[in-house]
Amino acid sequence: MSVTTSAETTVSAVEKSTIRKVAWRLVPFVALMFFINYLDRSAIGFAAPNGMNDDLALSVTQVGFASGVFFIGYILLEVPSNLALARFGARRWLARIMVSWGIVAVLFTWVGNFEQLAVLRFLLGVAEAGFFPGAILFLSLWVPARHRGKILALFYLAQPLTTVVGAPLAGLLIGAHGLFGLEGWRVMFLGVGIPAIVIGVVAWFYLKDKPTDAKWLTPEEQQWLTTELENEKVKTESLNLTSSGGKKRGGFKQAFSSGRVWTLAFIYFGFIYGLYTLAFFLPTIISGFQELYGVKYDVFQKGLITAIPYIPAAIALWFWTKDVSRRGLKTWHIAGPAVVAALTIPFALLAGSPVATIAIIAITAMAIFAVLPNFWTLPTQFLTGVAAAAGVALINTVGNIAGFGAPYITGAVADWTKNADGTPQYIVPMAIVGFFMLLSAVLMVLLARRGRVSGLDAPDTVVLH
Repeated sequence: MSVTTSAETTVSAVEKSTIRKVAWRLVPFVALMFFINYLDRSAIGFAAPNGMNDDLALSVTQVGFASGVFFIGYILLEVPSNLALARFGARRWLARIMVSWGIVAVLFTWVGNFEQLAVLRFLLGVAEAGFFPGAILFLSLWVPARHRGKILALFYLAQPLTTVVGAPLAGLLIGAHGLFGLEGWRVMFLGVGIPAIVIGVVAWFYLKDKPTDAKWLTPEEQQWLTTELENEKVKTESLNLTSSGGKKRGGFKQAFSSGRVWTLAFIYFGFIYGLYTLAFFLPTIISGFQELYGVKYDVFQKGLITAIPYIPAAIALWFWTKDVSRRGLKTWHIAGPAVVAALTIPFALLAGSPVATIAIIAITAMAIFAVLPNFWTLPTQFLTGVAAAAGVALINTVGNIAGFGAPYITGAVADWTKNADGTPQYIVPMAIVGFFMLLSAVLMVLLARRGRVSGLDAPDTVVLH
């Protein structure tokens, strides 16, 4: 099959106004949900080196396991959750997910040992399952394919900005030691958990499932968007029938039997491996600057330093997506950043100074975040309906296996290769990250060369076979 998306088309006045309203009314709110989501799941990375490890007597391996066990529950329920979203509607399901994880997140405030920490992390994954692919699918169903890259880029800006804003915020909350009689890291868990419950309740009333429910669109805009999305769906389903010899397959089976879906899933695995290694261990690496370089930072300063790489990452994400919109998606838009990340992250710890280390990590973060929103435009180019829900969830599920593996393997290998003085050593774990990022680049190139993603040299199209 082939699906062609024009990067530069004549845009009518109603199209401009409709897409602008969708961008302003839906994307910031869903991005806020994503902001809270990412902050809650990565909060353990801030808590670990700032009192939690000492209070709960945790080893680096235990922290890695507790960080990663989140993804076991997440993985098990990812696809079922997204299928439920397709059945019950995004508004209800995303709101339910958010309130559920908010309740679990608040319970971290009173965790007392490693076993309780691991159980709560597992339950947090169960509660959050389906949110991210559900949000991606929700936004994809509100805009035609030619606008999806920009919309998803606006949404994805929330992820690097979570650390830009969230790391200093976490530092401030941790610095509020003694508030309510709690240690600082417990105050932080309380402070990042409550907003999830509040925004989840708001989402139930604020989000809409389809354009005809959106009173903020004019009747003309509702009609244009509904017609455009329906025509696009019919065209994609027709092309799928052509490519499958006229055999109509169920949506679930279509997604799980697609070689394209599985290859994209393994490509995504490499990026998530790098993303969560940074998210969970960058605060720990920064805390280690004191021993390595003889510098000392307070908790708030550590939060600011943690945020530094994510500022250029957000900028790179936006301008890389603009380039994709201008040129059309090319193989190197995905494979190129993967190679950059693969080469930079293992050498970050050999830089010789805090400034050089953070500068190299910033390049890695820029590479990872530049790819993600553009990557997510691919599945919905050839999947619709239940197949799209299952396919997006499957890709995210395989990626989140890396979410479990990355922190656990990083912690275990850091302990296994520790220095003579007993301190963890992160050079080998970062080399493993580099390997998986390079594997993603190779798979993307092979996918294109085998004709599964072709037409990438055309000036203004994305063609998927």
